[in-house]
Amino acid sequence: MSLAIVYTRANQGVEAPLVTVETHLSNGLPAFNMVGLPETTVKESRERVRSAILNAGLEFPDRRITINMAPADVPKSGGRYDLAIALGVLAASGQLCADKLADIEILGELALAGDVRGVQGVLPAVIAARDADRQLMLPFANREDASLVSGTHNVVVSNLRQAWAHFQESPLPFCPSQVPGIPVNNIFNEIRAIRGQPFAKQALLLAAAGGHHLLMVGPPGTGKTLLANVLPGLLPSLDESQSLAVAAVRSVAGLSVDAASWGLPPFRAPHHGTSAVALVGGGRHAMPGEVTLAHGGVLFLDELTEFKRHVLECLREPLEAGHVYISRADYRVRFPARFQLISAMNPCPCGFAGDSRGLCRCTPDRIARYLEKISGPLLDRIDIHVEVPRLASDDLRQQAPADEPDSAALREQVTLCRQLQVKRQGCLNRDLSAEMLDSVCPLEKTAEKLLRQSMDKLNLSARATHRLIKLARTIADLEQSQVITAAHIAQAAVYRQLHAFRPAD
Repeated sequence: MSLAIVYTRANQGVEAPLVTVETHLSNGLPAFNMVGLPETTVKESRERVRSAILNAGLEFPDRRITINMAPADVPKSGGRYDLAIALGVLAASGQLCADKLADIEILGELALAGDVRGVQGVLPAVIAARDADRQLMLPFANREDASLVSGTHNVVVSNLRQAWAHFQESPLPFCPSQVPGIPVNNIFNEIRAIRGQPFAKQALLLAAAGGHHLLMVGPPGTGKTLLANVLPGLLPSLDESQSLAVAAVRSVAGLSVDAASWGLPPFRAPHHGTSAVALVGGGRHAMPGEVTLAHGGVLFLDELTEFKRHVLECLREPLEAGHVYISRADYRVRFPARFQLISAMNPCPCGFAGDSRGLCRCTPDRIARYLEKISGPLLDRIDIHVEVPRLASDDLRQQAPADEPDSAALREQVTLCRQLQVKRQGCLNRDLSAEMLDSVCPLEKTAEKLLRQSMDKLNLSARATHRLIKLARTIADLEQSQVITAAHIAQAAVYRQLHAFRPAD
């Protein structure tokens, strides 16, 4: 009786729990049994493993083989366990020293000819192996993704014979880490190229400085989409840990990790026909949705009222918690979703309600039904509401003032403001908890009085009041003020008075 133990990693959301592959050979009729909650794709590995071992010039044992994959409560799917199973069979049959498998984790899918193919979602496994102070053997096709993680001890293999030789007489060198440098943030659109709209530009600066969610409402063609595309150019670059978290999400989603975009906040703009599963994640096999792909960056929802109402309602929990739990019959995973929501919409079906030229012909009932797609609880979670009106012809053709700052200057201002927030409270103002408001957001007496008046006049909920205070804190930070004054509260209250959603007098 022979027993070999090989370590590998599962793929569960953006986490990679350790899986122990136990291989037991015993006398009896030849058989190949697998236990430990393997899915069909994992059970099919028995044929890939047998063919790969034989085509690699090694001996497949003609005995009773039992494979146990522990822990049994972790679902196993895909071909990522093939290489670990094959090496376990070889170790149990005495074709390589089992003791050499104790300090290494193994990932890779096998072809029938013995080649090792790349696997999806390798970055969480690389990070987990590094944190566990273990080596990791992975496919040559995944070498670039693995090199993004510093402090690792990875070896890459192209075929099963090479992997077997690594534990015999030909150890492979470690794959060097090549973490890209943090670049200067790319500018999607230069803010100076957008004519007029000073109020919306100031709202954009506040949204960038404090990470606040933003809703823009206005007629078609007034620059809402252009303004949204300016925002990524105002955001500071991500540090190495944040960039690695973004890269891990892309790896799990099967997307390439481009070194040129390393350190840049993601910008996701799904179509308004997107389904709820595509937005928040899920499916037969747990896959991240748009809210997770936007983690650490911006989620832009253009034509907000064209999204189905139940799809938009799925945003409630991620906006508050910063993560999303996907629960199905056979799995429950947690995906990160700390994103900044930027949305744009028209005020009515034709788009011209409230326009000074009187072009709107929509009835009040039709406008009310149109705006009902945006529920009160969702609107409550958006910090800044700003109207983007039609520009006069003179304003549209007028050049930007010479003293108007460009995107690079505003990005520097945003970076300093965010650094101040992180140093003071360890997070952005958007993420302040209710318990932290009193200590982090001290109000002058006049500001406290104005806040109470604003709560009554605007019928603000407790959540909306807290968000107004957080926004006022960001306004004060941009002005380098330690306390929140009445002027800061007044400016923050202006961003809660959206005309389209204001009740009729």
